[in-house]
Amino acid sequence: MFRLQTPRILQDLNKKMVFITGPRQVGKTWLARHVAEHFEQPIYLNYDDFDDRRTIESRSWYRKADLLIFDELRKMKNWKNFIKGVYDKYGEQIKIIVTGSARLDTFRRSGDSLSGRYYLHRLLPFSFREIQPRIQLEQLYERGGFPEPLLAESSIDANRWRNQYKDSLVRQEIADLGRVADLRNMELLFELLRRRVGSPVSYQSIARDMHVSAPTVKNYVDILESLFVVFRVSPYSRNIARAIQKSPKLYFFDPGFVIGDEGARFENLVAVSLLKHLWAQNDYNGREMTLRYIRTKEGREVDFCLCEQDTATELIEVKWRDTALDKNLKFFASQSGLSAIQVVYDFDTPKTIDAIDVVPAEQFLSRLEM
Repeated sequence: MFRLQTPRILQDLNKKMVFITGPRQVGKTWLARHVAEHFEQPIYLNYDDFDDRRTIESRSWYRKADLLIFDELRKMKNWKNFIKGVYDKYGEQIKIIVTGSARLDTFRRSGDSLSGRYYLHRLLPFSFREIQPRIQLEQLYERGGFPEPLLAESSIDANRWRNQYKDSLVRQEIADLGRVADLRNMELLFELLRRRVGSPVSYQSIARDMHVSAPTVKNYVDILESLFVVFRVSPYSRNIARAIQKSPKLYFFDPGFVIGDEGARFENLVAVSLLKHLWAQNDYNGREMTLRYIRTKEGREVDFCLCEQDTATELIEVKWRDTALDKNLKFFASQSGLSAIQVVYDFDTPKTIDAIDVVPAEQFLSRLEM
């Protein structure tokens, strides 16, 4: 199945290295191999393979290769210095792709010398635009956008994959980080978050439920974020410091993990679709866009607020079936003058109410960039 990022990666390889990061089993290796089909002599090297590891460490790959793909290179000691040296020495003759888990992304905050030598591509689950017309929205809603469950022969196979995926996250990825004293608490947090999608999350409240400290809960959430398991949507405020202090909402990259009613699961699907769209705007168009939500002290709330350079640009309310215009969306749109849209899953005919578009989910999701 085609990935919309493929031509972007091919363009970027003409300028710098390309790093592909994202959740486990989201298709990073497949995408790199697909890109390799556009080259005459590509070489794929996986650091988990013993022979490939020897080739990498000795730098004994075929020198006439026109593309080098390094998979799981993060497991190599001092991998950043290694890839810097390879790029500085061979970068003019060989294109380079580095793939790996979300932890590969942490170097962006470390201030090391890789800066300026790469373009980062964050690969997320399939969007509705990518799967059309082969797969319908109903299947994406039920199974999420990770390749294996999405394309599985049955929902049973999709659920079996999800259970194994969750276990491997806790027992392998999270355990390898060495920052969790009790993996059972991490499993408990995971289960609690599955039931709180779409609602502001209080670390203090969760800490009481788990009998741990609030900083411990925050640390665990940070780990889940770094591994692309969940992502945070903070409330919008013109005062950024104030916004950070308010309760965020947390969503899963795989909506299949959500435990709740249809509305919560659909809201999660829209959230990850919007995040993927905004990251594309950031990474490919140089726009500083973020995803927020709006909530007042009085409890008025709109599900999502798109922001550019910390300024709100569009309001989005998500509904499962109700096509009546949401009163809070109408209130904020009239108060702010911002464009607003209401997205409805079980709905066929778009309409406009008080200058606010009420649109079917398929129509809305199909026009997002990624």
